[in-house]
Amino acid sequence: ATSGDTGSAAIYGLRGKKGIDCVILYPDGRVSEIQERQMTTVPDSNIHCVKVDGTFDDCQDIVKASFANKEFRDRVKLGAVNSINWCRVLAQTTYYYWSYLRVTDAHKDVELVNYSVPTGNFGDILAGYYSKRMGLPIGKLIVATNENDILHRFFSKGEYHRYDIAETISPSMDICVSSNFERYLYHLAGDDPTTLASWMKAFEATGKITLTGKKLEQARKDFLSARADTAMTLETIKDYKEKHNYMLCPHSAVGVSAIQQLDEVNLATVALATAHEAKFPAACQRAVDPLPTPPTQLSCLFKLKTRSSSCPNDKEVVQAFMEKRIEERIANEKAVTVKNAQFKKGVVGSVVVAVVALIFSQFAKKR
Repeated sequence: ATSGDTGSAAIYGLRGKKGIDCVILYPDGRVSEIQERQMTTVPDSNIHCVKVDGTFDDCQDIVKASFANKEFRDRVKLGAVNSINWCRVLAQTTYYYWSYLRVTDAHKDVELVNYSVPTGNFGDILAGYYSKRMGLPIGKLIVATNENDILHRFFSKGEYHRYDIAETISPSMDICVSSNFERYLYHLAGDDPTTLASWMKAFEATGKITLTGKKLEQARKDFLSARADTAMTLETIKDYKEKHNYMLCPHSAVGVSAIQQLDEVNLATVALATAHEAKFPAACQRAVDPLPTPPTQLSCLFKLKTRSSSCPNDKEVVQAFMEKRIEERIANEKAVTVKNAQFKKGVVGSVVVAVVALIFSQFAKKR
């Protein structure tokens, strides 16, 4: 499941790989046109882009339900490429170590580095949390959200309450339930799976987790948070372009806005940027007009043929689609194997005939 960028990254890593079907679920109409074209213009037969009639949370729920179905999971040998897979979070810790070394090399008096992370699914900033626990000298970790601010509401008021998803100009953050947040809650519960299970059971039943007292105090020690709405995001994009000639994408602008709101603009604070602004021209043009020329790697996508499938928000339908694509791939691979075997057999036969003919011709000459 992807809210925009993970999908194309997964596709480019897995395209053309033998024995692998890469199925990407994304919310129909809730990613930018460029993001969609980055996925749907890849022609490799093992890539299957599926637009789901729903939100990213719906796509993610289908993936989670598929993993929970042991029979289906084992039958199709299901694996995850997004942050459901722990390896994704582990890989993202490198951002923090690399940037910490760059900041402290440039500014010798900086001891602790702060990070502002635009987030919806709580994956990237969770990598920062683990980096800090592993000993990296990190100061403040700032959770930056758009109007879909379930995380900001939790860290400011202790209320992890599910609301409907609002469509914003930073669509990759339009997420209501942050999948990786459960991993953090496990630690907030004192690494107690029983407590975590009770919290998550209550959340599934009511759509709410409310924490107060020492638990909320601890959460606030671990993270700060801020919320940037559309107007604030556009103002940040415009401001940075005018003052620094730097073009922020809407998601990155949310992270920068959070730093400004919390008065953390200093040499020890890093804003983790997310995507190239040319992926979101409609949003960025509301702040900067005319826009910079997009890179050819993105502009050329409009000349390429697209290929995708549509599915309702129904896990059975999506699972049936997946199994059908797998069956087709296996059948095609068998057909290619048989064809190659027949070709090799024909080549060997032709070589044998040619050798025999050559022997007979040489024998005839000698006679």
